[in-house]
Amino acid sequence: MRVTIKDVSRIAGVSIKTVSRVLNKEKYVSDETRRKVEEAVAALNFSPSLAARTLAGSRSFQIALIYDNHSPYYIHAVQEGVWNRCREEGVRMLAQPVDVDSPTLALEIGGLIDETHVDGVILSSPVTDAPAALAELERRGIRFVRISPGTNHALTSSVFMDDVQAADDMTTHLINQGHRRIGFVIGHPNHMASDQRHFGYRRALDRAGIAYEPELARPGTFDFGSGMAAAEALLKLTNKPTAIFASNDDMAAGVLSYAHRVGLDVPQDLSVAGFDDTPLAQLVWPPLTTVRQPVLELAYAATNQLFCPDPAIVHQRLQHEVMVRGSTAPLRKS
Repeated sequence: MRVTIKDVSRIAGVSIKTVSRVLNKEKYVSDETRRKVEEAVAALNFSPSLAARTLAGSRSFQIALIYDNHSPYYIHAVQEGVWNRCREEGVRMLAQPVDVDSPTLALEIGGLIDETHVDGVILSSPVTDAPAALAELERRGIRFVRISPGTNHALTSSVFMDDVQAADDMTTHLINQGHRRIGFVIGHPNHMASDQRHFGYRRALDRAGIAYEPELARPGTFDFGSGMAAAEALLKLTNKPTAIFASNDDMAAGVLSYAHRVGLDVPQDLSVAGFDDTPLAQLVWPPLTTVRQPVLELAYAATNQLFCPDPAIVHQRLQHEVMVRGSTAPLRKS
């Protein structure tokens, strides 16, 4: 038979209301009482009914992660980070993909809230900067936290990484290896991070006294195919780049694939770098030099902020790291 809150109450020797307070992480419960209830829960392997918890109060014990991203590796890490924190809190995560360009975006988000009565929302880029999404959530007065917003920072709490500095650091790494003609694959135009990483690339070139050449910066959409297309355009130039820095790992994998297809040795003929340090970075050959963006940690921290009872707006920055692997090498002198 299913274990109920009454069984927990009986084993712990406290009232059902006290058990409920402990399960809902409410204040004003002594440490000794909390310990008894937690031990009873563990002994009985008790899992509280979400429906019962919802009926007992005004919370639904559910939050929504809303995202639109072309990299499955990135989104998997975001979902894992949010889910890890939700599991600790005893809250269910609902993952909802959307199209930020859809004219019905606000209606979709409103419908999700009406149907699920979520207690809060996590927004992942580029939804973090979608005016329709922000306006709808503001209108409804629901609490939300953004992962790596590019605009309107005073609106909500957020967690982020310094994309400009990260791209600057990677470009500087390539410059320090002797490269002067460095191609760059810009990310999806809907993502503010694309502009920030492009700016970081240009800033590093400028500081090193290397002129920015527009023909060396090619558009992308954060997917494998756009990385291949950018590599083809760059490597057909009369004066080819000796290194290509793609602003995410999926596009960098596309660059590697095209380089292999045309018989280039990576990294002897061409150095290739990416951004994110998704699992893909160590599945390709050679393993990818990339910027480690702490995606899982960003998502976990954003969810932690959502659960914080203090409504004060907080902006939390996490650190990046340049991961040097086999896809980059010092410029070979001819």
